[in-house]
Amino acid sequence: MALIIAKFGGTSVADIQRIENAASKVVREVEAGNKVVVVVSAMSGVTNKLVEYCAQISPMHDLREYDTVVSSGEQVTAGLMAMALQKHGVVARSWLGWQIPIVTDNVHGKARIENIDTNELQKRLDDGEVAVIPGFQGVTGLGRVATLGRGGSDTSAVAMAAALGADRCDIYTDVSGVYTADPRIVPAARKINKIAYEEMLELASLGSKVLQTRSVEMGAKNGVPIQVLSSFDDEIGSDRKGTLVTTEGSIVEAELVSGIAHSSDESKITVLGVRDVPGIAARLFEPLAKAAVNVDMIIQNISADGLTDMTFTVPRAESALAVKTLEKDVDLTYDKITVNDNVSKVSVVGIGMKSHAGVANTMFRTLAEKNINIQVISTSEIKISILIEEDYTELAVRSLHAAYGLDDTDKIA
Repeated sequence: MALIIAKFGGTSVADIQRIENAASKVVREVEAGNKVVVVVSAMSGVTNKLVEYCAQISPMHDLREYDTVVSSGEQVTAGLMAMALQKHGVVARSWLGWQIPIVTDNVHGKARIENIDTNELQKRLDDGEVAVIPGFQGVTGLGRVATLGRGGSDTSAVAMAAALGADRCDIYTDVSGVYTADPRIVPAARKINKIAYEEMLELASLGSKVLQTRSVEMGAKNGVPIQVLSSFDDEIGSDRKGTLVTTEGSIVEAELVSGIAHSSDESKITVLGVRDVPGIAARLFEPLAKAAVNVDMIIQNISADGLTDMTFTVPRAESALAVKTLEKDVDLTYDKITVNDNVSKVSVVGIGMKSHAGVANTMFRTLAEKNINIQVISTSEIKISILIEEDYTELAVRSLHAAYGLDDTDKIA
C-alpha cells in the first residue's frame, strides 16, 4: 500500500466530463489498495475570469480580497471531485485550506506555506477516506485566505506530499510527461523518463511550464518523488508511464543535455552611463529587489571614462515597474535607460555538462551557422542561457535540439 498525492491541473478538470475522468483514475488507485489525497486546480479558465472580475472592480484592489475571490475556483472543483468519487462508492470529502489547516505567511497573492497540520487528515486516511483538497491556497496566521501565486496548486500538492510523507506526488496535466523541448515547436521532441530535481528546476525556471518552480524546489528539499503524466492517457500514476523527477543519484547515466527551454516573456533593460564605482551594482539592483522585480541575466560592459553600462533581463510584465523604480531612485545617476521587448531566452540544460566539455561551443557554433546573434550569455554548472531576437526563437530551439542529438528519429519524416 502506498500513499499517493494526485494533483489534477485546470485542463484535467475543465468540465464535468473531465472531472469524472480524473475521479475514475483516483478510484483505480484506491482499488489497487493505495491511500490517496487529491489536490485540484480550478476548472480551466475560471481563475483568469476571477482575476478579470477583480481588475474590473478596481485595478489597485486589496490583495486580501483578491485572494478571497480567486481561491473560490479551486473550492468549486474540490466539492465536485468529492461528489464524483462518492458516486463511484469511494468514501471522500473535501477539505478547504483553513480546515486542515495549511498555514501560510501574510504575503497575499504569492504566499508561502509555513506549516501543514496533518493530524486529522492522517486519521481520515487511515480510515480509508480519500481527501480532496483545493490547491493554490492556505490560511494566514491572521485567519485570512491566502493564495500561493499562479501555478500554486503544484506547490500545494508537493507540500502535502512532504507533510504526509507520501510515497509519490503525481501531477496530472495535459501532456504525458516532461519533454526535451516544447513539442509544439519541436515535433521530434522526446519524453524524458527520469530527470533530476536540479535539471527540472532549471527547465521550470527557464520557460518550461510543466511544473511550477517552487513545487520542484520543495520536492528536492523534502525528497518527494514527483511524477508528471497525462490525465488523458489510460494509465494511472501507479503504472509509472510519466516522467519521474527524482534525485540525480537514481539516474544511472545522465544525458549530456536533457532539454532545451525557451521563454518569450523577457525584456532586456540597459542602464547607460552608470558611474563605474564600487557598490554600483548593489545600488542599482537593491531598489529592484525591494520592488519585487525578478532580475535574471546580468551583464556589465567594460568601463570607459569612469562610466559603464549595465544590462539585465526581467519578465516582460515587470519591465515598466523596473524602469519606474530606477527612475525614482534619486541616488542613482545615469545617462538613459533603454528597454527591448523583442527578445527571447533560450537555454540548454543537463547535469551531464558537469563532466563534459564543449557544450557551449556546440551551442554557439549552431547559432552562428543559422546567423542568430547572441545578445547576452548566462551560465551555471548545468545550464547555458542566451538572449536572442524573439523572431529567431523557434529556429534556435529546433536547431539546438538537433545539434545535441535530442531528436526522436522515429518522429522525423
